[in-house]
Amino acid sequence: MADFTFQIAPEPDPDAAEFGRKLFAGETDFLKGVVAMDGMPRADRIEVCFAGRSNVGKSSLINAITGRKSLARTSNTPGRTQEINFFTLTDSHYIVDLPGYGFAEAPVAVVAKWQRLLKAYLSGRQTLRRAFVLIDARHGIKKVDQEILDLLDRSAVTFQVVLTKIDKIKAHEHEKLIAQVSQSLAKHPAAYPEIILTSSEKGLGIPTLRSVIATLE
Repeated sequence: MADFTFQIAPEPDPDAAEFGRKLFAGETDFLKGVVAMDGMPRADRIEVCFAGRSNVGKSSLINAITGRKSLARTSNTPGRTQEINFFTLTDSHYIVDLPGYGFAEAPVAVVAKWQRLLKAYLSGRQTLRRAFVLIDARHGIKKVDQEILDLLDRSAVTFQVVLTKIDKIKAHEHEKLIAQVSQSLAKHPAAYPEIILTSSEKGLGIPTLRSVIATLE
């Protein structure tokens, strides 16, 4: 593969993979859905959040990394997640599911409320270590994704792109995809330089994502 600025994240070594497996073997539970900043849980542990446009496979990926089939709700209805959902991972981490963006079947006023809450959350959580931005491998980064990437830049939140549904494209298409994503990310100072390839259905990339989360400090 060509030498791009943003590279595919390598598979974890056995020790790192085991570290990630042990973390996610622990108990994971839904804590609460938040619709305003005053409803946020105490920022007393490491926190990572997941963002992505509607139907990118965000709920499926959260279920896959936690090993729980229905922890995060999945739906074919765009815009179903209308609040910030917090999940506890043992007593050391929060896994945070952000509202889906793009094509949300919701009134303009409701969408504006989500956007305000999202901006307040990203700029106000001191324990937020990384945002994982999910991108459908079949489509790459689209215009609808740029708003969240720009917001993460302005909020100085490090974000890492996770390509979902990688099993839905052919191996020979990977280089073109990585080139498009790398070019799009080059202008974003908050972007982490490694891209994680995943398939929730096939389990691809799940150990990598788990180990990345487990090693954040």
